[in-house]
Amino acid sequence: MSSVKKSTERLIKKYPNRRLYDTQTSSYITLSDVKQLVLDADEFTVVDAKTNEDLTRSILLQIILEEEAHGVPMFSSGVLSQIIRYYGHAMQGMMGSYLEKNVQAFTDIQNKFVGSATGAMEGKPFSTEMWTQFMNIQGPMMQGMMNNYIDQSKNLFLQMQEQMQSQSKAMFGAFPFGVPPEKK
Repeated sequence: MSSVKKSTERLIKKYPNRRLYDTQTSSYITLSDVKQLVLDADEFTVVDAKTNEDLTRSILLQIILEEEAHGVPMFSSGVLSQIIRYYGHAMQGMMGSYLEKNVQAFTDIQNKFVGSATGAMEGKPFSTEMWTQFMNIQGPMMQGMMNNYIDQSKNLFLQMQEQMQSQSKAMFGAFPFGVPPEKK
């Protein structure tokens, strides 16, 4: 029966007492249990038990906040400040899309790297020493993948910039701002 597919999406209800109830297991769970669902790539939605409002993003942000507070932070204060500055800015939607595409590109590169690493180590789980040894051997390959990631990131940014320019021209093209017309 291993071919039976899990239900498409797990429903977690959040009650006013801040407790989370997993409807699939019929039990209360903690934020660390939700984090484990994320790590296991299980699809889930968190909703308010009274209003059915989707709280998934709020819960995910809560997990990030805990990770940032109790571990080795992923985001510097400068990066967090920059992200905050984009809220309410004209580029807010584009920046969200840009960050999402960059994280996806980085994840794709990481998956390729780990896939080749697993084959090289005959399926054994990585220890810190094995990872260091692998990185020393695979340095040039890793450098190439990181250069590819940087190029993809640069191209995404340039595309975003071009979209903004064309949208600005479309919005403000009819107004005479004293800018000389482009030569064809």
